[in-house]
Amino acid sequence: MIDTISHWWQRRRTAQVNAEIDPALFRRVGAGLPLLAGLDDADRHRLMELAAGFLHRKRLEPAGGARLDDESRLLLALQAALPVLGLDLDWYRGWTAVIVYPDEFVPAREVMDENGLIWIDDEPKSGEAWERGPVILSLNDALQGQQRDGYNVVVHEMAHKLDLLDGTANGHPPLHADMSSARWASRLGRAYDDLCRQADAAPDLSVIDPYGATSPAEFFAVVSELFFELPHRLRAVYPDVYTELASFYRQDPAVRLRPATETTQPNRISAQ
Repeated sequence: MIDTISHWWQRRRTAQVNAEIDPALFRRVGAGLPLLAGLDDADRHRLMELAAGFLHRKRLEPAGGARLDDESRLLLALQAALPVLGLDLDWYRGWTAVIVYPDEFVPAREVMDENGLIWIDDEPKSGEAWERGPVILSLNDALQGQQRDGYNVVVHEMAHKLDLLDGTANGHPPLHADMSSARWASRLGRAYDDLCRQADAAPDLSVIDPYGATSPAEFFAVVSELFFELPHRLRAVYPDVYTELASFYRQDPAVRLRPATETTQPNRISAQ
């Protein structure tokens, strides 16, 4: 009974939030995001509802002089909603804030590595996802979602948040009951090892962004970007990884998106 009332209230609140957003703005901003191409009417409507719910549940907080208008807020929300299109917003539970800088930002904080050594992280970043805290984004990088080039900082950081649901960023998010944890670990592990070998030998020739070789967590986030932006590339290079991501995200973007023109690897700064 309590669950029924809760779901009814969520649907009612979502309808109220949707009513507050100009449908023309939805159409305009959505049309400017090529990674949304090919969605049918039902999925497009659900995506709009999820984006509206995201804007209701999460605080988008400008920092460092960033300016957020209705269009930029919706652009961020639509990209954030895409990974949970086949899931729901409860997968983004446990955090409430998205801090948005105008460009790359420098955290300048103490970090302890796996050996217990403490150092100052002062490397510029385009995005970051804290385990029990906010997502931090560069607006300038988030705007690159208006291109299908395989680089999407919003999807990247949302993937980290999904990965962190069980408390550990290890490239192994909580899986659905019909998925095999051993198969996920084996398939993504083999691909990660392969990318590490490529990154060591010839990073400029790697088809997958060599930043994914940083750690299993970064590998999951990077292949998630490709899954939604350049699914045909990911499916061609690591078909088993594509299959696992399709099962996890409950989506098959290679069916709805046309193959994109090949592009060079983006100049990624850092993430997470």
